[in-house]
Amino acid sequence: MSTSDVQQQTRDHLWLHFTNHAKLSAGGEVPVITRAEGAYLWDDRGRRILDGLSGLFAVNVGHGRPELAEAAARQIRELDYFPIWNAVHPRAAELAEALAERAPGDLNRVFLTNSGSESVETAWKLVKQYFKAIGQPGRHKVISRNIAYHGTTHGALSITALPGLRAPFEPLVPSGHKVPTTDIYRGPEHLRDDEEAFGHWAADRIAEAIEFEGPETVAAIFLEPVQNSGAAIPPPPGYFERVREIADRYGVVLVADEVITAFGRVGDFFAINRYGITPDIITGAKGITSGYIPAGATIVSDRLFEPFTKKENTFVHGLTFGGHPVAAAVGLENIAIFEREKLNENVRANEDLFRSTLDKLRDLPIVGDVRGAGYFWGVVLVKDQHTREPFTAKERRRLLDELLGPALSEAGLHARLDERGDPAILLAPPAIVGAPEFAFIEQVLRTALTDAWARF
Repeated sequence: MSTSDVQQQTRDHLWLHFTNHAKLSAGGEVPVITRAEGAYLWDDRGRRILDGLSGLFAVNVGHGRPELAEAAARQIRELDYFPIWNAVHPRAAELAEALAERAPGDLNRVFLTNSGSESVETAWKLVKQYFKAIGQPGRHKVISRNIAYHGTTHGALSITALPGLRAPFEPLVPSGHKVPTTDIYRGPEHLRDDEEAFGHWAADRIAEAIEFEGPETVAAIFLEPVQNSGAAIPPPPGYFERVREIADRYGVVLVADEVITAFGRVGDFFAINRYGITPDIITGAKGITSGYIPAGATIVSDRLFEPFTKKENTFVHGLTFGGHPVAAAVGLENIAIFEREKLNENVRANEDLFRSTLDKLRDLPIVGDVRGAGYFWGVVLVKDQHTREPFTAKERRRLLDELLGPALSEAGLHARLDERGDPAILLAPPAIVGAPEFAFIEQVLRTALTDAWARF
């Protein structure tokens, strides 16, 4: 099939996700990716592109793994599909055990899903039913952070705090309430030089919101260990410890949304392990199978599961393809690859080098901040480096869409251009890369940012 055929089929029939179709409808074209191997993609022009985003924060073991293809094929030949509704197949049970063994604390119960949005949706439904089961039916509200992204289904979108994504679908599920992020770069000026004090300040805003809403009405706090939207915002020292204390004080469930940060993204199977606390629930997807097949999980503490062991309390929630045999088989082999090749160790060993390589970009006047953890980094762009003056909305669109987007594409780097907050370049390469790829990323970004600043 020719490239022109693919473009025409896309224009005529395919509805792309998060894509404005005006350009396509007028005869425009979109990139066509035809194959992938390791950390690289190839397009229909034969260009090699470094996958600096692991597809979409997913392909953590790299592309083209024959082990994962073979695991899927073996499972299809043995058992192609059966639901885990009042029955089980071996791969679902094995994957649940493998996830529980690697999760912190007493998170021993695994509800298998197909995506991050479904995992978040499952967590909120579970928490609401849990509180009804223990005689606290008034608890239904959720606290999440400003500009955080937690998914697109109606419940998950209600926890998401991005007005542009929410507005077309309002009214949403009521009960979502927002607190400040841990973005110290845009935090209160008097706290910018004291990370620990800033972390306590940000955590205390959660307690303030719980008190304002009424503790007897608040069910859960949803937080990413490193917040994606807003450009890889890490937690300050002491932040999660304080949040854990607040959740315990008010009897609120703490959910670590690890759809992006789990499975090697920051050098552990679960990023929350790096921050010294045990949540009550972990939501995951993407890297569970390294994106080779849709899969997700909501991993739950024994305490939250206990009421559902009683005859009168069935969790009335399920998914046709949750725990799919093929997805579970691929997930198990994905875990085996991580451990066999010590990929988490590779990320931790190279984290400082990745940071220091990106830090070189701070000499460019357009770069305001470089932040993140592991193999998850954001390069934040500002109009004035010294005053931290932000770009206007119109300027952000020109910078990202007209200047940086085409430049990165032509240079052979797949990254995410993010305008949820300050404009930023998000980087999340596969866990298999190292110094040569870091150097290439820095070189491409330096050239593109220098040219964009000169033309701005």
